[in-house]
Amino acid sequence: MKLQDISQAKDPDLRASFVTMQRAAELAKQIAIQTDTSIVTVQDGQIVHISAQELRNFDDTKSRQNLGTGETIEDISKKAMALRKK
Repeated sequence: MKLQDISQAKDPDLRASFVTMQRAAELAKQIAIQTDTSIVTVQDGQIVHISAQELRNFDDTKSRQNLGTGETIEDISKKAMALRKK
C-alpha cells in the first residue's frame, strides 16, 4: 500500500499507521545507535544494511546543518546506497 492509499483509507487506524511506523523507525534508529548495531531495510528491491556509524554520521550532518534529527530510514538507506556506489 502506498502513502497516498493509506491517507485515503476509511479506517482511521490505518490512516494513523503511517505516523506510527515513522515513530517506530525513529526509535529503531536510536536503539541501533545506542547498541552499535545495524538496521536492515529494503531499498529499491535490495537489502541494505545501515551501520550504527552511518546512522550517527547522518544525524551529525543534520545537526551541523541545524535541521535537527528525524531523517527517515528510507532517506538514510538511499544515501547509504549512493555513498557505497562511489
